Amino acid sequence: MRYEILGPLRVIDGKNAKTIKAQKVEILLAALVIRSDQVVSTDQLFREIWGEKLPRSAMAGLYVYISQIRKLLRHPGTETSPVLTRPPGYMLTLGPDGHDGLDLHDFTRLLKEGRAHLRNGRYEPAVRSFENALALCRGPLLADVALGPILQGFRTWLSEAQLECMESLMEARMALGHHRELVSDLYLLSTEHPLREAFHRQLMLALHHSGSRGDALLVYQKARRTLREELGVEPGRALQNIQRTILTDNGH
Repeated sequence: MRYEILGPLRVIDGKNAKTIKAQKVEILLAALVIRSDQVVSTDQLFREIWGEKLPRSAMAGLYVYISQIRKLLRHPGTETSPVLTRPPGYMLTLGPDGHDGLDLHDFTRLLKEGRAHLRNGRYEPAVRSFENALALCRGPLLADVALGPILQGFRTWLSEAQLECMESLMEARMALGHHRELVSDLYLLSTEHPLREAFHRQLMLALHHSGSRGDALLVYQKARRTLREELGVEPGRALQNIQRTILTDNGH
């Protein structure tokens, strides 16, 4: 059994991919998957499913949803289920497959490997690790319906981890000399994430190394204006240093 949480939740059982149409059941299973091999209390699960507006029938509803999940995950011909009752709540066990049963663990492993490769100057394997990590991310998880801190916290963490992965991928590719090829991607990233200074810095570097010094300096001015208008701050030291380097570069 493999659980995929880096996008719309699905369960892979052999060649079959199972999805859940009932939103509350999907939220419940997502919370259990995110906290796999840990006990999640009934109070925590109530908050994930219903937020602060708890119905009187919450406990009965939770029993029904747990029963539906157990039926979904049960192998034919067996009575065992990976969802266990463990006071004060429930726990999803990954079983003998361990970390291989969850795409989230693959993502974090690849991200860690990529960081190590990048830190040690192994740029080609770094690129492969970051690309493979990003390829696991299939889209938003339960967009706009996460009510509780487990799902909301996970979505926030995953968004930040994906951005870090993309930044590091751009860094590794530039270290391999692919500046010109990255310009369009970095324009898009810096536009989508205008407060992310790393993408502006990388775009300035890519443009400068592609012979577009003026465009690189325009990127700095735009980034500075955005940061001042949105946050009331000046660009950080890294961005200022890149601007200074470009300004003082006489082409030799």
